[in-house]
Amino acid sequence: LSRRRFMMSCLVLAQYEHLGYPPGYPEPEQEMYTAPQLPPDTPRIQLRLAGEKRKHNEGRVEVFYDGEWGTVCDDDFSIHAAQVVCRELGYLEAISWSPSSKYGKGQGRIWFDNVHCTGKEKTLALCESNGIGVSDCKHTEDVGVVCSDKRIPGFKFVNTLPNHVENLNIQVEDVRIRAILSTYRKRIPVTEGYVEVKDGGKWKQICNNEWSQLNSRVICGMFGFPGERKYNARVYKMFARRKKPTYWDYSINCTGNEAHLSGCKLGEILSKKTNGTCNGGMPVVVSCVPGRAFSPSPMAGFRKAFRQEQPLVRLRGGAIVGEGRVEVLKNGEWGTICDDNWNLMSATVVCRELGFGTAKEALSGGQLGQGMGPVHMNEVECSGFEKSITECFFNKESLGCSHEEDAAVRCNVPAMGFEERLRLSGGRNPYEGRVEVLVERNGSLVWGTVCSDGWGTMEAMVVCRQLGLGFASNAFQETLYWAGEVSADAVVMSGVRCSGTEMSLSHCLHHGAHITCPRGGGPYSAGVSCSETAPDLVLNPQVVEQTTYMEDRPMLMLQCAYEENCLATTSNQVPANSYRRLLRFSSQIHNNGQSDFRPKAGRHAWVWHDCHRHYHSMEVFTHYDLFSLNGTKVAEGHKASFCLEDSECDEGIEKKYECANFGEQGITVGCWDTYRHDIDCQWVDITDIKPGDYIFQIIINPNYEVPESDYTNNIMKCRCRYDGHRVWMYSCHNGGSLSTETEQTFPGLLSNQVTHR
Repeated sequence: LSRRRFMMSCLVLAQYEHLGYPPGYPEPEQEMYTAPQLPPDTPRIQLRLAGEKRKHNEGRVEVFYDGEWGTVCDDDFSIHAAQVVCRELGYLEAISWSPSSKYGKGQGRIWFDNVHCTGKEKTLALCESNGIGVSDCKHTEDVGVVCSDKRIPGFKFVNTLPNHVENLNIQVEDVRIRAILSTYRKRIPVTEGYVEVKDGGKWKQICNNEWSQLNSRVICGMFGFPGERKYNARVYKMFARRKKPTYWDYSINCTGNEAHLSGCKLGEILSKKTNGTCNGGMPVVVSCVPGRAFSPSPMAGFRKAFRQEQPLVRLRGGAIVGEGRVEVLKNGEWGTICDDNWNLMSATVVCRELGFGTAKEALSGGQLGQGMGPVHMNEVECSGFEKSITECFFNKESLGCSHEEDAAVRCNVPAMGFEERLRLSGGRNPYEGRVEVLVERNGSLVWGTVCSDGWGTMEAMVVCRQLGLGFASNAFQETLYWAGEVSADAVVMSGVRCSGTEMSLSHCLHHGAHITCPRGGGPYSAGVSCSETAPDLVLNPQVVEQTTYMEDRPMLMLQCAYEENCLATTSNQVPANSYRRLLRFSSQIHNNGQSDFRPKAGRHAWVWHDCHRHYHSMEVFTHYDLFSLNGTKVAEGHKASFCLEDSECDEGIEKKYECANFGEQGITVGCWDTYRHDIDCQWVDITDIKPGDYIFQIIINPNYEVPESDYTNNIMKCRCRYDGHRVWMYSCHNGGSLSTETEQTFPGLLSNQVTHR
């Protein structure tokens, strides 16, 4: 039996050998928190953040004074006052503040009005105001703040009031799950162990006397896990007897719906025995269930063999795993959620449903790009315990909702340590540089470069995601101008091919230990630049359907098109007085992303085409193809980027790009470029095809030359019927807009997301 156990533990470890996690980098030393010394006549108050939150570190400012919770009026409130509030709550700084009860109306007294702070005060009570409790405001003027994610190092929770304040938010410097048992210490991510809080610079355990399953649910959610499970308490009792715990002074009281521990309330003050143990209890242990993407499992082949059911919810347009615009499937069609009433509780239901933890942020206003298709849900209200967002109450009428109001989420995901395996070196800023990876060589970890052969946008996307730096903006095959670490010049990774969805570069296909790289590393190694935003081009399918027609055109009038390769190859052998049959249509290409779409090549590299008198900024911008129903290509259109420009824009957005007079080329966010059906080469030459049923397909940016936030919607497909005299397009739709079952009725590519190259 012991031999079998040994073999099983080896299997578990072998699965993670390729990760070889190094210890975390030492953080720069920061000034430690010291509790403020307040003048004796200072009113003693406590603060908390409450209301309809979109992040855990924001909310309505509430003040506890004289035994009652109340609010602060927005009159004369400033960022300096927000700074004082955030620091008093243990956050490093204030990001912003909001007037007019943005987080909902509070209750009780309005304790402060006409607050004037310098930003240096140790408590809000020391700022100038009308006097505590003196106010002429209503609760429609309650003020809110957004604080930084980072806590003050060494922040010590201080209850300055002699009587215990009920319902006070928890304020600690840091929280962690510390693996205790050896089997869990070797696992990534850490799913089971003591819950510890950092208080006054020291890690402390929590007594489990008042601990509930709802508390465990919140802790697991915070660390990126959708749920919690039972654990073997007997083993932990033995451990606690051997090693004496250091207990925190308080218990915790969560409802199970909080997005973060700081949203829970403080429970009873711990009555510790003289020997430091908690009354009959032991340290709190949680055991969390990771989502499938993060499961440490010895059965390596299991996940590949398991066929996942079609999900009802997905995230699109996010830079990193666990973030994106929320899309739901209804009647076989994917659509979005309107952001009316969108909050952390609803966002958390989405996150848990998808195998992540709680939501860090509930985003509104199409901040992670705009979707296409219908808006399926509006005014979503969840209790927080639903298994799916589709079970929550919502308004089926989305009147007045446009894609400018698409809701999105950022979820907590487990700490996998991927970012410690990779770095960018030599760049002018943290978002660019030569890619250097950490690998094991002869028993020790060494940094080295990546071979740039075949290095492109998809590989760069994975690097930027792994480092948490957003999307790729460029992939470089030469890095002469970025002198990285000399000790890391050697190539340690080659043959890298990514699909673009991997969480780590090591998950992409690559050569392994046998490196082959003709040009070598150093100045010829792979590099990237990253960006927090990216464009997202989407074709309008209705415009293609509505504008399709057929034209017979004499060869005499197609000389330019012939020279630019826009006709079928059989046009080489036909007489000048013959005709070509052209399938014509308009294409309207929207930029629904968060940044402008610009051609990869600079103006110096654009090619002048004398025949049509224009510059090509991208030699291959769109593919137009006609397929038989069995997936065989029967006709194609060769479409370069004649010129990229803003034809029209949404209301309130100004055009930026215009091709005339060698102008700048691109498509602005919220604008679209229309290639009209009567432009030369805006066609497929169907002279040689027989009447029948076909599939028509358009792919934008087919070579992934320009990075985008979502490539799945770059493809559009239609059913096409040609009877020899007329042509029809119908059932036109973008890739990823329909359910898998519906999509499977269309032969050929399912989406434009690359799986291998």
